[in-house]
Amino acid sequence: MLRKGITLLLFLFVFSPVFAQVFIHPYVIRGEVYVDLEPIYAGHIDEEYPLDMTAASRRALEEAAMFFSAMIYGWSFTYEPGERARQLDEIIEMQMLGAIKYGDPALRVTETELRDMRLRVWMDYHLNDSHQRRMQVWRTGMIRNANAIGYGPSHIDEYPGWLVLKNIALEDAARAALRQALRGSERNRPKSVTGFISLASFPRYYIESGRWAASARFRIQIVEIIPFAAY
Repeated sequence: MLRKGITLLLFLFVFSPVFAQVFIHPYVIRGEVYVDLEPIYAGHIDEEYPLDMTAASRRALEEAAMFFSAMIYGWSFTYEPGERARQLDEIIEMQMLGAIKYGDPALRVTETELRDMRLRVWMDYHLNDSHQRRMQVWRTGMIRNANAIGYGPSHIDEYPGWLVLKNIALEDAARAALRQALRGSERNRPKSVTGFISLASFPRYYIESGRWAASARFRIQIVEIIPFAAY
């Protein structure tokens, strides 16, 4: 408990300017992130290796902002399942609809823990009226839920950065969730499907066969389904 308290005080001291003005709202969403202090990926040693507390704390905030963005805004998508008999390839196009920026005063750290060269950080994001309306849409109506696992690349020639790699795995999980939800729910394979998909909660990351794997839960809202019969 003392170690957690010391880590939290150090975290807040390092990033006190980020939290100088905090907007308190009655509705919050929560999550936790882990930051490895000795990051290595696919044989590439991170440029900041090993991370000091300042770098690790910044990364925790950047990663949480990415997840809160995916929960509040999500992505629009167009999905064409494709069909081998018609020689049609699968196509999934996704577009992020908004972003929570690093340093957003509504993002608050509530607890930290440093153990085994990993920084664990719990965070809240206080929703304003606009965010609350968005979250309400994701929780009502004809929403489909799907769990999926996505993967980052197992081989990279040039290291693109830690957050890029984690986002690649997250978006791969979102694509896997769309396949799972739409292929299993439609009696006849559609020509294309459009809609929106959001992250339901913070994902869990782990290394599998030398690459990032992201296990995540998503919410899917279908806007339009176009059958092959329309063509």
